[in-house]
Amino acid sequence: MVELLSPAGEINSFKSAIENGANAIYMGTSNHNARIMASNFSIEEYIECIHYAHIRSVKVYLTLNTLVYDNEMESAVKLLVELYSHGLDGVIIQDIGLFNVIKNVLPKMEIHASTQMSVHNLKQVKYLEELGFSRVVLARELTIEEIRYICENSNIEIEVFVHGALCVSYSGQCLMSSMIRR
Repeated sequence: MVELLSPAGEINSFKSAIENGANAIYMGTSNHNARIMASNFSIEEYIECIHYAHIRSVKVYLTLNTLVYDNEMESAVKLLVELYSHGLDGVIIQDIGLFNVIKNVLPKMEIHASTQMSVHNLKQVKYLEELGFSRVVLARELTIEEIRYICENSNIEIEVFVHGALCVSYSGQCLMSSMIRR
C-alpha cells in the first residue's frame, strides 16, 4: 500500500494536508526535531491534531529526528509517552540510543528510521530491520533502481521522498540548508 505522508508545521498546513488526501502527517513539537527553527506544535495542539486526524482516518507521526543528548533523553521519552497515550501512531527518529529506550518503554510503538540516518544501501536497511524498526526513510540521493533493489530485498516498509528538498547537502545532514536560508 502506498501512504501519502505530508509534513505539517502549523494547523493550516496540517488541515490542508488532510483535506488534500494525505493518509498520514509527520510533525514535531517545540523540542527534539530537526525543524526546531521552524513553526511547530505545542503539546496541547499536537493532541488536538491527533484526535482531528484520527476522526478522518489519518495517521500522525512524531518527528524526534535529532540526536538526543543524555540530559534530553528523559524529556524526549516523556513527550513520546504522553503523545502515545493520546493515540500517536508512530515516531520518526535518528538516534539509535533513543530507539533502544523506546523499545523498552513502548514496545508496540511503530518506529521509523529518519532520513537523518542517511540510509543509502541495503546493508543499512537490513541492519535497521533486524533491530526492529518499522520503516526506513531512504536517503534522497538514491536512484529509482537502487530504491527498487532495496525494496525487493528487504521486508521492512520503505519510505522515499517524491518531492524536492531544500537540502543542499547530503540527505540527512542538511543543517547547511537552514544556515544558507538565514
